[in-house]
This record gives sequence, structure tokens and C-alpha cells, in this order.
Amino acid sequence: MLERYFVKPATIDRIRASWIGPEIEQYVGWLANHGYGTKSVWRRVPIVAAFGEFAGERGARLVAQLPAHVDAFVAERVRHHGARTGSDRPMAKEVRGPVEQMLSVVLAGFEPSGRPHHAQPFADAVPRFFDYLVEERGLRPASVVSYRHHLDRFEAYLTRVGAGVHELSPALLSAFVTERAGAGLAKTTVREGCGVLRVFLRYAHREGVLGRDLSATVEWPQAYRLSTIPRSITWEEVERVLAGVDRRTACGKRDYAILLLLVIYGLRGREVAALTLDDIDWRRERLAVPERKAGHSTAFPLSPPVGEAVVDYLRNGRPPTSDRRVFMRAVAPVHPLGAAAVSGCARRYLLAAGVEVPRPGSHTLRHTCVQRLVDADFSLKEIGDFVGHRSAASTEIYAKVAVESLREVALGDGEEVLR
Repeated sequence: MLERYFVKPATIDRIRASWIGPEIEQYVGWLANHGYGTKSVWRRVPIVAAFGEFAGERGARLVAQLPAHVDAFVAERVRHHGARTGSDRPMAKEVRGPVEQMLSVVLAGFEPSGRPHHAQPFADAVPRFFDYLVEERGLRPASVVSYRHHLDRFEAYLTRVGAGVHELSPALLSAFVTERAGAGLAKTTVREGCGVLRVFLRYAHREGVLGRDLSATVEWPQAYRLSTIPRSITWEEVERVLAGVDRRTACGKRDYAILLLLVIYGLRGREVAALTLDDIDWRRERLAVPERKAGHSTAFPLSPPVGEAVVDYLRNGRPPTSDRRVFMRAVAPVHPLGAAAVSGCARRYLLAAGVEVPRPGSHTLRHTCVQRLVDADFSLKEIGDFVGHRSAASTEIYAKVAVESLREVALGDGEEVLR
């Protein structure tokens, strides 16, 4: 593998002569398999080779002893080469990154310091709560992730105020909910967090962690159905967003296909991220969306613009990989995009196009798709089936206003609309 990147035999011999030569070669193979370019390999290999020499001089003889020398090596490199690189990036990060990356490849169980893997919230105080969610309540993985998100915030709050689970009280719970409500979150988000907290408190009482059930003391903000209007944008704004994508680049080809899937089919961000090559039937011109939020699947006719955009990405933008997921990271390490990345993609282009909308993201384009169907006089049942709504109530909000008529009122005196 070294011959793929280094031309001079002397360079290859010097690397292999290192006491961690086999580990360096294993690391180079990992970099190649994960889509790293030649320049990235050239930059990383000298650093890890120097790290091996440094650790060897300090007495390291086994690969398992290497992690103990990382901090000293980073400090030494920073002292000799300055605190920053030529591109104004911190030198410590530029050194630590390749070293810890190599160790994570060659040492099982090694965790890089830059990406700590947090334990489940309250794992010690209230063990098996997340097992309870899966085994007894039957929650789906996405719901479990939501529980973890909210309880992470609650655990951080208790740590900050110096309280433990056994010290919980109605006043403490109320203070936490008040803080969350004042953090600029949507009422529905705060309400969801309160629901998670209630389930957690009931379980803690059931298991004897809490002396009494405090779940009833958690009050959540009232969120009225149909109290808001959808976050849709006009089709002219959609065209402006799409025009802002540079489709000459691999990243632009990918993002353009993602935006079209969001706005034409009204897919959720996680549904776009989960698409695989097997979900596209090119012969029959069909697009399958399995495992939607409502628990069913949907098959769409493959729209020509979407098909052309996806083909352009697959042929000219998608990095080589054996993974069956459609949309991948554009830079190494190559792995599938997640739902957050899809939503972030939509947000980035909405902001770049100057589109003003509350909480811009993938759901903005989803709402736009639904509103466009409403304006075309499709029934709410048809629209709900198309975008995968669990119940008709989810679609009702789009029937409460005539968006285009209201825009006319806002732009003029409104007399024609009111006649």
C-alpha cells in the first residue's frame, strides 16, 4: 500500500524500518479505503512516523503503550513548530488528529480525545432506563435518540446546579423547564422534553430511585393545534435556492439532488439520508421510500429532474464506496450522510439565497411541497398519503389559510381579495 503513495524506495524502507512500521502501513490502508487523498496521506504519515520515534525514545516498546505518549508528543511539536500552522489552524490539532486517528485504527477500544463517546445519561443513577424504553415501551431507535437528547440536557443542568437524582424536587424540575422554555426553543420542543422527563421520573419511582412519583409536578407549555402556519416558501424562492447550488462540484451535484428530493416529494431529512441504491428502480422509474415515520412505505414515480440529478451525482460526484446508501460525505472519511447533515444542507442554501423563514431546514422544503399540493386543490387525504403523514390531523394545518391570498393582502390594499 505504501508504494501507492510514495515513489522513492528509500522513503518506503524508512517507514517500514520504524518499530511501528506495520501499524503505519495498516493506517495508510485505512486512509485509502476511506477516501483520503494523496496529499492527506503525505501529511499524516510523517507525523505518525515521528510519533513512533518519539515514543520509542521515551521507552515505548509495545503499541499498547503509545497512548501514554500522545500529550507529550503534541506539546513537543507545538514547542518546536509554533502554536499554529501556515493556514492559521492550531498546530496541536494538526498533530493530535493523525496520531489519535492511527491509534483508533490499530488499537481496539481507543477513543480519540476530540470525539468522546458519552455514556447514556443517568446510566449510574437510573440504570436500564433505555433498555426499558426499547423492551417494555417498544420505542423505535429514533425515539430513543430523542429521549437521550432531552435527558442529556437534564443531566447537564443537574450537574451545573450541583444536584443529584435523589435530590429532585418540584421546584428543581420547574426551574429546569423554565430555563428550557426561555432558551428560544419552540413550545413543541419544550413540551416533548417535558414528556420525556415525565416518563423518566415515573420509571425512577418504579425502580425505587425516587421516594415518590414526581412526574405529575412537571408542567409543560400549552401548545394549541393549528396555532401556527406552515414554514413554506414560494416557488420563486425555491428556484432561487436551487439556482444557488454550484452543480459543477461533486458536493453541489449531491446537494442539488437532495434539495430536489425534499421539495418535490416532501421527504423528511432522515428519509433522504436513509435512501439506498436499491430504493431506486431505474427500469420502472420508481422511487421507494421504506420505513416512513408512520410505519409504512411509499413508492413514487421517479420525477425526471430528480432522476437526472441523482444520475449526475452517482456518475460524477459520489465517491467510490461499497456502501449502498445514496448520499455520502464529499470529503474523507467517506461515510453516509445523516439526517442532521441533510437538514443542514437545506438550511445552508436557504440562508445563502436570502430566504427568511423561521427555523430554516429540510422541513421548510417539505412544508413547501405540501403547500404546493394544497394550492393545486389535492385533498388532504391524498396529500397526507403522499408525504407520509401518520394521520389526517397532521395535514389539517395546511387547510387553515389561503397562503397566496394572504400574500396578496399583504402586498396590496386587500380590497380585491375581500370582495
